[in-house]
Amino acid sequence: MLTPPPPYTPPAGPLRIVYCDDALIVLDKPAGLLSVPGRGPAHADSLATRVQAEFPDARIVHRLDMATSGLIVMARGAAMERCLSIAFQQRRVDKRYVAVVAGRLGQASGEVDLPLIADWPNRPRQKVDFESGKPSLTAFAVIAHDPGGDTSRVDLRPHTGRSHQLRVHMQAIGHPILGDDLYADEPVRRAAPRLLLHAAALTLPHPLSGELLRLESQPEF
Repeated sequence: MLTPPPPYTPPAGPLRIVYCDDALIVLDKPAGLLSVPGRGPAHADSLATRVQAEFPDARIVHRLDMATSGLIVMARGAAMERCLSIAFQQRRVDKRYVAVVAGRLGQASGEVDLPLIADWPNRPRQKVDFESGKPSLTAFAVIAHDPGGDTSRVDLRPHTGRSHQLRVHMQAIGHPILGDDLYADEPVRRAAPRLLLHAAALTLPHPLSGELLRLESQPEF
C-alpha cells in the first residue's frame, strides 16, 4: 500500500528564465513545484501559474514531474502552442536528463524498450505491461560511477514521452533513481533528499524561424 504523499510545500523564489522571446519561454523548474495546478486550492501554486502572472499569454506545452527539476518550455499564445506541440508530437525535440541511480550498470550504454501503462489501483504510478502498455524507449549512457556510495550518474534520453518513463525504466532494469518516492525501495528512497533527476538539455526548432535552439541547465546534485 502506498504511503500518502506529504503536504504540498512548493519552493519559493523567482522564476528561473533560461530563454525568452515573443514565441516561447524556457524555464528551469525547481524540484518540488508542480508544472501545472493540481486538484484543489492547496495545489494551485505551479510553474505555469507563476509564469502566467508575469506573462499572461504563456501556455504549457509539456510537463515535468513535480519531483523533477530542469528545463521546461512554455509557448507565447495559441499559435505558438500549436507549433510547439506539433514539434513535440513529431519528436523533433531532443531531451536529455541527468540522474543518479543505485548500483553499477552492467553496460556503459544501451536502451530500455519496455511498454508502459498507468497502474490504476496505485495511481499516479505507472508500470510495465507487455500486453496493453504503450511503446516506450529510453537510451542511457553512464557518465560516472561512485564506488563508495555504489551509485551511478547517467545520461538519459527518452525517445518517447510517457508519464514517469525514466523513473519506471531505470527501476525496471534494477537501478532506481535515488530519492524516488514512488518506485525505489526504502534505502534508495532515503539516499537523497529529493528525486535526483534533472532535465539538463533541450534542442528544439524555434516555432518562427525554424532555427535550432540548444539550451542547457546544470543539475544541482
